[in-house]
Amino acid sequence: MKWKEWNRNLKIRLYGEGIMNLLFWSFFPFMTIYFEKSFGKDSAGGLLFLSQFFSVVASLFGGFCADRFGRKKMMVYAALGESLSFGLFAIVNSPWLSSPMLTFAAFSLLGVFGALYWPASHAMVADVVEEKHRSNVFAVFYTALNIAVVVGPIIGSYIFYTYRFEMLVTGMFLTLMLSWVLSSQLNETLTRREKEFKKGSWKQMIWKEISDYHLIVKDRNFMLFIIAGVLVAQTFMQLDILIAVYTSEVIHEQTVLSIGEWSWKVSGEKAFGIILAENGLLVALFTVSITKWMNRFREKKVFILSCCAYTVSIVLYGWSENLWLFIVAMGGFTLAELMVAGIQESFISKLAPADMRGRYFSAASLRFTLGRLLAPLSLIISNYTSYQLTFLILGFLALVSAFVYGRMTVEEGQIKEAEVEEYS
Repeated sequence: MKWKEWNRNLKIRLYGEGIMNLLFWSFFPFMTIYFEKSFGKDSAGGLLFLSQFFSVVASLFGGFCADRFGRKKMMVYAALGESLSFGLFAIVNSPWLSSPMLTFAAFSLLGVFGALYWPASHAMVADVVEEKHRSNVFAVFYTALNIAVVVGPIIGSYIFYTYRFEMLVTGMFLTLMLSWVLSSQLNETLTRREKEFKKGSWKQMIWKEISDYHLIVKDRNFMLFIIAGVLVAQTFMQLDILIAVYTSEVIHEQTVLSIGEWSWKVSGEKAFGIILAENGLLVALFTVSITKWMNRFREKKVFILSCCAYTVSIVLYGWSENLWLFIVAMGGFTLAELMVAGIQESFISKLAPADMRGRYFSAASLRFTLGRLLAPLSLIISNYTSYQLTFLILGFLALVSAFVYGRMTVEEGQIKEAEVEEYS
């Protein structure tokens, strides 16, 4: 699908979300280190767990509301909420006030509004793009995200600790501007609306939502997809949690390259920035091409191979203390990520009936929200055992995920007609 054929909604979102992702990745990778230094490993792990619990709940409601009230409205309101959250974030990291606990509150609110935003955003792509082009369009969005992953941490490694207040104020204004652009320029894509809420109690509204999600739970392939996704998320979610802390601890002004009397030395924090930049650069360069390559194979087979690649990479990373070995391990880690980057969103859109796409994408996001909810437990485990054992456990979970993917009955990337009819 060529750029000139893209819907205007997609172009607006690509630019707007690209800027926001750049800002986000300028501070997000360093938050685990910030919380670990402020509260200790155990408390930091518990707080991150709590933060993601809020995001799980918000994600489920976000998908429901996207199908009820429209994609555009949810995206606008979520962007406004992010602007307010950035405002609080800036105030509690200002020259006049510094509060790690209130920083945690602002960080959690950003996660909640992000969880409300993304189900509507993904559903909008599925609304306006034909099935045959979806995986490539999702791959382009994923590439744009990871361009931010390349540049963001490099910028953040220099400004997060010195110009945090200014960065967060910038985030407040950018998200406010994004909400205005979305409100004035986007077109609503939800054409088949369900009936609006009837007047009734909150209990009736909540029960109706639970009933709607019950249909999704009955979709066996989809539930296996979510369970496997949560398990393997314990591996790739460690990029900004366990990998961040481990890298910063084991590398102390390590000499990376030496030529004559000249030598290049990096600290743990700088080494982590290099690892993140490598991951983002590889994703930015190869997402689209690898997605096209993966489209030739069955989705189930790709999911399984990706899990195996995650297993090897995470174990190698945890048993290394050299930056060059970290770089090799991250290469395999990134390959595992790229194999499923475009096809998994397209896979969800194939499973989802048109009038339930928001809820399907919302439920599918549980792979990440539940995954991130559980991922901080690795910090607690490493505090009582060892880093090596913790990385081995994560590798084992990725293998279990491969087994769960193998239980899916979807063939040739197509959904059986009987399953589609059940939810139409």
